[in-house]
Amino acid sequence: MTDAASDHLPHTDSPHTVSGPIGHNEPRARARRTVAGKGRYVDDIVLPRMLHVAFLRSPHAHAAILSIDAAEAREAPGIVAVVTGKDMATQCTPYAGSHQLFKRLKAPDQYPLAVDRVLWQGEPVVAVVATSRALAEDAAELVDVDYDILPAVTSFERGTPPAVQLHDDIPDNIALVEQLGTATVGEDFPGADQVFEAQFRFGRITGTTLEPRGIIADYEPREGALTVHCSHQCPHQQQDIFARHLGLPEHKVRVLCPDVGGAFGLKQQLYGDEFAVCALSIMLGRPVKFIADRLESMVSDNHARDHAATARIAVKSDGTIVGMEVDDIFGIGPYSQYPRSSVGEGNHVLRITGAPYRLDDYRARLTMVYQNKSMIGHYRSVGHPVACAITEGLVDLAADGLGLDPADIRRRNFVRSSDCPRVSPGGIDMPDMSLETCFDAVVAAMDLPALRAEQAEMRKKGVYRGIGIAAFVELTASGPEYYGPGGNRITSQEGCHLKLEPSGVVRCWISVTDQGQGTDTGIGQVVASHLGVAMADVRVFSGDSETTPYGGGAWASRGIAIGGEAALRAATALKANILELAAVVLQADAGTLDIVGGRVVDRDTGTERMPLSDVARIGYFRQDTLPPGVQPELSVVRHYVTPRGRKFMATNGVHAAHVEVDTQTGIVRCLGHWVAHDAGVVVNPSLVEEQIRGGVVQGIGSALFEELRYDDDGQMLSGSLADYLVPMASEMPEITVLHVEGTGVEEELGAKGVGEAGVAGSPAAIMNAVNDAIAGAGLGQRIHTLPLSPERILGALGKVPGEL
Repeated sequence: MTDAASDHLPHTDSPHTVSGPIGHNEPRARARRTVAGKGRYVDDIVLPRMLHVAFLRSPHAHAAILSIDAAEAREAPGIVAVVTGKDMATQCTPYAGSHQLFKRLKAPDQYPLAVDRVLWQGEPVVAVVATSRALAEDAAELVDVDYDILPAVTSFERGTPPAVQLHDDIPDNIALVEQLGTATVGEDFPGADQVFEAQFRFGRITGTTLEPRGIIADYEPREGALTVHCSHQCPHQQQDIFARHLGLPEHKVRVLCPDVGGAFGLKQQLYGDEFAVCALSIMLGRPVKFIADRLESMVSDNHARDHAATARIAVKSDGTIVGMEVDDIFGIGPYSQYPRSSVGEGNHVLRITGAPYRLDDYRARLTMVYQNKSMIGHYRSVGHPVACAITEGLVDLAADGLGLDPADIRRRNFVRSSDCPRVSPGGIDMPDMSLETCFDAVVAAMDLPALRAEQAEMRKKGVYRGIGIAAFVELTASGPEYYGPGGNRITSQEGCHLKLEPSGVVRCWISVTDQGQGTDTGIGQVVASHLGVAMADVRVFSGDSETTPYGGGAWASRGIAIGGEAALRAATALKANILELAAVVLQADAGTLDIVGGRVVDRDTGTERMPLSDVARIGYFRQDTLPPGVQPELSVVRHYVTPRGRKFMATNGVHAAHVEVDTQTGIVRCLGHWVAHDAGVVVNPSLVEEQIRGGVVQGIGSALFEELRYDDDGQMLSGSLADYLVPMASEMPEITVLHVEGTGVEEELGAKGVGEAGVAGSPAAIMNAVNDAIAGAGLGQRIHTLPLSPERILGALGKVPGEL
C-alpha cells in the first residue's frame, strides 16, 4: 500500500470546534516501541514458579465422553496436574450466552472444559499442567479419552427435521427466530413492477490476529487475590466474570491487558480455555500460562459470518425501490458466546439490511441454529458486511434487470440528509445521513466515467474489468440500551482519570483500550487540545482494571467516540481546577485566564502568567502560601455514557472497487479501492485512514480468500494458514480514503466510530465489481457466495462444475 490520497470533505456546517492536536496526524505513541520489538505481550511475561498448560482438544465434532484415562500422563516428567472437565466444573459456576432483549433466545449452560460430551472439534477436554509447555504437550498425548462418536450437525437448512439434537431442551437446534417488518417474509410487494430475488451465502471466517490469544493467571493464596495478564479488549469485563464465576471478591481480581497484538472483536469474549487457566491457578496456587498456537486459534477462536440468506428487492420500472426482504439463516456453533451472546451478528443483518435506502416496505426473518462447529462470536464489523452485500447485491441485480446504471439507481434511492432524522424500517435511529456526499466523493475520486470508458476498451481486448459500488450504514459507539436491558454485565460507560504532575506533565488513565489502532494517541490528542498542553506532555495508560476508571474497553467503534468524550470532560474539569488555583496565586479572576502550550496565560492578550509546573509546585508543595480553605484538586475523574434511548450512533459511507478477473484462472486482481466515510470530527486523520485501510484489507480477505471449511462430519478442512488464505501486501490495491464530516452527534467532541467502516462495505463492492466484470460482460452468472474463490468464479463462467 502507498500513502493514498485522502481528503476531508464537509457534509454540513459542523457545530464542533476543534483546535490543538485534534485533527493532526500525530504518530501512534506505542508504534516506536512495538516496532522496535520492545512491546510487552503476554508471552513476554515470565513469573516465578510459573506453570504452563496444554489442552487436549476433541478430535471429534460430536461425541460422548465414555472415559478418560490420565494415569500415564500424570506420571510423565514435569507434570503437575491433569484436570478433566468434571474436575474443572467444581471450581466455577456455569455461564450462558443469553440476552434478555431477545427473550426467545435459548442459551444452554457452558463449562470451561467439556463435561460428558464434546460439541465441536477443538473443544478443550483435558488440561495438562507442567513445568514447560513442551512437557505439557507431550503428556497430553498420553491421555486416553474413549469417545462414542455421534452424528454431527453441520448444515443449517431450515425445515429439515434435525437428525441429532445438540441440547436437551432445544429439540429443533434452533436458538432463536426473530422477525420484523411491515409484512410476512414471502408476501407480495404492493406497488412493485418487478421483484428480483437472489440466494446469498457467506462462509465462516476468523480474525487471524498477529498475537494469538494468551493468558497468565497468578493466584496468590495468602491474599486470596487473582492477577490476570491477558491479551484481551475488555479488562473490567473480565475482572467481573472471573470474580463472579470463581467465587472471588471483585476487588481481589485484577486484569491487565497492556500491549495486545490485534483483537478485532475476537478478544472481547470469555473462552473456556482461558477461564480454565484462572481456575487452574487457584487450584494449584501458582501462576499458569496458556498461549494458543495457530492451530488452536483456528479451531477455538471465535468464527464469524456463516449465513445463508434468501433476499428480494421490489422496484418500480423507473428504478424506485419499493421494498426489500431478507430471510437469513445463521449458524452459531454449539453455544451462544458468553457474555455478549452470538445474536449480534444476525441482529445486525436483520436491522441494517436495506438501511441506506428510503424503504418503507421491509421485512426480515432471522433463524439462528446450533451446529457442531466452533462458536460464532463478534468479529470486526459485526454483521455489517453481510447486510451490505445482500443490500448492494440486490440493488445491482435490480439495476441490471431494469437496464439502469448502478450508480443512478443508488443516487435515486439514497436516504438523504433532508429525510433525517429518521428511523429506518429496521429500527435504526438516523439523526443525519451523508450518503449522497460520500457517494459523490467516491464517484469523483475514482473518475467513474473514465473507468467505464477504460472498461469498454479493455473488454474489446479480452480483459475483463469490473466496477462495484456499495453503500453502508454503520452502527458505532454502542450505548447503554443494548447490553444493560439485555442483562449482560457489560458497561457502556467510559472513564478518564487525569493528574497534573509536579513537572507540568499530565498523566492520563483511560478505560478504553488499544490493540494497535492508536486509541491511546487519539485520547492524548483530545486531552492535549482541551487542556491546552502539548501532546508530548500527555502520557496515556490503559489496559489495567485496577488503576484505570471503570469502562467497557474496546468494542463497537467507541474508543474515541465515547472514550474521547470522557477524556474531553476530564480535561475540561482539570483545566478549570488548574485555572482556579492559578487565579488564587495570581490574584486574578479565573475567567480571565486560559491554558495555552502548557502555560497559564491572560485569555485576552495571551500574555504568559505562569507555567503549569509552577501551578503544580504550589499545589503540591507550598499549600502554606495559599489562603485558608483553598484545596488544590489537580486530579480529576470523569465518565461518559451516551444519551438514553440510543442503542448505537449510526453513521454511513460508500465503497467502490475496481477489479480485473482472469477468466482462464478465476483469479481476481484488485486494481483500486475507494472509501468515503463519515466519522464526524476526525481526531487523527492518519489513524482513521489506517483503520479504514486495515478494514478494507480484511474485507478483501473475506471477499476473495478466507473461508473456514468443514466436511460433513464437522472436521475443519482449513485449520492452518496453508489452507486458510489471508491477503498479503502483494494483493493490496491503492486504497483511497475520503473523510466526510457529518453531523447528527450529540456529544461535544463530535466524533463517530470508524472501526467498522473499512470492512462493512468492501466485500460487497468487490462482489459487485466481480459480477460487473463477468455477468456484466455476458460471460456467466452472478455470484453471491463469498469468498469469490477461483473455483466459484470458474463455476459462474461455466468452466468447472459445482454450486455457486
